[in-house]
Amino acid sequence: MKIGIDIMGGDYSPKKTIHGAILAQKELTKETEIVLFGEQEKILAELHSFNVSANTFKIVHCPQVIEMGEHAVKGLKQKTKSSISVGFDYLASGKIDGFASAGNTGAMLVGGFYSVKAITGVIRPCISSVLPKENGGVGVLLDVGANADCKADVLYQFGILGSLFAQHVYGIKSPKIGLLNLGEEKTKGNLLTQAAYEIMEGSIDFNFIGNIESRDLFEESSDVIVCDGFTGNIILKEAEAFYKLIQKRGYNDEYFNRFNYENYGGTPILGLNKTVVIGHGISNEIAIKNMITLTKDVIEADLPIKIKETLN
Repeated sequence: MKIGIDIMGGDYSPKKTIHGAILAQKELTKETEIVLFGEQEKILAELHSFNVSANTFKIVHCPQVIEMGEHAVKGLKQKTKSSISVGFDYLASGKIDGFASAGNTGAMLVGGFYSVKAITGVIRPCISSVLPKENGGVGVLLDVGANADCKADVLYQFGILGSLFAQHVYGIKSPKIGLLNLGEEKTKGNLLTQAAYEIMEGSIDFNFIGNIESRDLFEESSDVIVCDGFTGNIILKEAEAFYKLIQKRGYNDEYFNRFNYENYGGTPILGLNKTVVIGHGISNEIAIKNMITLTKDVIEADLPIKIKETLN
């Protein structure tokens, strides 16, 4: 297995991304190779600072960088030798099995769509977030930002993608799928959620349990919560803000500590033909390490194959 990582992506690159790759390499088996995409001189300098041999990784020199604030499409078109562009070239040609970056999220989304493309039948690829459950488990929320506006059939398909992700990556058997709404009754909600409920009810593609209110997100009642990307992103950012407040007040709690983004590393773009993982822009070395190990888990789960089989 070969995992590609954009070493130039993230607010603290390349130092934190290099450090994260070193930590990940120590946890991975010898059969797993990490391929570093970025400016070779900077990569070698950072490896030297950590007293790590350059032979530990395969290095692909990329003289350009798509910065965090750059326009995604323009960046990919104008910077064909950037770490993100070259990484996607390697992924599309089969030289690596998965590609991860904590860099420009827009460029990763657009790059994934145009290089490895969406699986035939997938209407809208999406991204998810992990929700820590009070019982010690995890849940999955999707979409959390890739699709601000959705139609009912898109939400239905999110149920399929989220169910497969929860089952094959997080080991949740027969995941319970809930539709995020402002009430439990099937007649509640706006036109989108009402229409989505009608087609999700009685589904044979996943285990639909009905509407879920936001106060139940962290309870055991559901394993996968489906919503449009606008709503999901608000929930994600609110959870991040709440965790910051907890930390700011010096409150140490085993459960609330699980809201730390570092624990999860990133999220795959669900619905693409190959594994693409996006990390948080503020990722430190622990988050980068977990982003790489998550990429390994998603590759091993063969999610694209399972999605194709389900849609067919």
